[in-house]
Amino acid sequence: MSGIEYDLVVLGGGPGGYVAAIRAAQLGLSVACIDENSKFGGTCLRVGCIPSKALLESSHLYHDTKSSLGIHGIQVSGVQLDLAAMMKRKDQIVSTLTGGIDLLFKKNKITPFRGRGVITSANEVEVTIDGVKSTVRGKRLLITTGSKPASMRGVEEDCVLIGNSTTALSFDKVPETLTVIGGGYIGLELGSVWNRLGSKVIVLEAMDRILPGMDQELSQLAQRVFTKQGIEFRLQSWVESAQVQGGKCVVKCKGADPIECDRVLLAAGRVPLSQGIGLENLGIELDKRGFITVDGNYQTKVPGVYALGDVIGGAMLAHKAMEEGIVFVERLCSIHSHFNYDCIPAIVYTHPEIATVGKTEEQLKEAGIAYKKGVGAYGANGRARTLGESEGRVKILADAKTDRVLGVHILGARAGDLIAEAAVAIEFGASSEDIARSCHAHPTLAETLHEAALAVDQRAIHSA
Repeated sequence: MSGIEYDLVVLGGGPGGYVAAIRAAQLGLSVACIDENSKFGGTCLRVGCIPSKALLESSHLYHDTKSSLGIHGIQVSGVQLDLAAMMKRKDQIVSTLTGGIDLLFKKNKITPFRGRGVITSANEVEVTIDGVKSTVRGKRLLITTGSKPASMRGVEEDCVLIGNSTTALSFDKVPETLTVIGGGYIGLELGSVWNRLGSKVIVLEAMDRILPGMDQELSQLAQRVFTKQGIEFRLQSWVESAQVQGGKCVVKCKGADPIECDRVLLAAGRVPLSQGIGLENLGIELDKRGFITVDGNYQTKVPGVYALGDVIGGAMLAHKAMEEGIVFVERLCSIHSHFNYDCIPAIVYTHPEIATVGKTEEQLKEAGIAYKKGVGAYGANGRARTLGESEGRVKILADAKTDRVLGVHILGARAGDLIAEAAVAIEFGASSEDIARSCHAHPTLAETLHEAALAVDQRAIHSA
């Protein structure tokens, strides 16, 4: 056992954990961070957000080069895919960013432990590194172990032909046929990657729509766009089994003919990584979905033991965990800090992108809140036309009485960047009039947001 007792021990080096560790060190706390992987950054950085976006960008450039440059007067022939080079680029980006976390830890004097951590008491974590056990002690313990891809009964994952999102990030060749189980953002993003690279992609979704929980109008529009791109959707498809038979994958859905394909991607959501970390040693029980219950300051039922990020539920997004990490540490150090859970942006990095923040129309109707709606069309935007990105729209929902912006939903190019303005507007309690009265540079895609704000009061300039 080390004689050092840290002010804060963080179990889990993902977005919530490493950000909390850095902020704590900035505020003068001695910090240790434990992660069982050789590289810090969690699922997001190693096998999630970052590598998937690298492949989305590369596959989009490949597809554009093959099919979309002619209209610009650029003639290209003999375009070939080098999948190994594409994967190498992805891995280099991951390596660079994980190495950046190591440098930040060194700069902030955070002690890293690269090993399996198991909680033995409220003040101690047993860490196993290369078979050698040691104990890390801390005055406070923060659990940020994150989440993992959910499994599904009947789906026999071999992590080669049938696998989850991690598997689909490292295929050694483009499958002729790929069946995606789940029509959420993970399935759509990775399905888009392999569709662009030449796979025939079928998406199976148990519900009657893709992107459950997002604005329904935008999800319907998105499905039409993705269908035009060649992705096949089979809604209300309940998967009973998926297994490898004779070197092929066979997927069986209730009441439908079996699907034979080369690969299967199981993208049925994520579950918390709360098992096997020693919570039973503290008497901490999990809820029925496996999440840790915490109070408003992220404290568990055990004094001095805290948790945040995916492991406590809510929006399972990296930026949500990061914000929680900062708020937790600042409150711990007696700094007033706040996180507005009604203002968490969510983005689907398909093409076009889909971005949303605040309430959907369905949520407002269910709550009985009267609202006004304004829509700005990409097709009426000069910058969108010059980019060749005229498909899409911005929708602003504002309170019918106060005009305060309640929700913004975008389908279109660079929606993930545009949503930041909407998030700031909601955070500041802005009205649609505030956005409409703010001068937006011309020509920019941001003008679609301006146009939607004008349309709330039915005074749009460029939309018919």
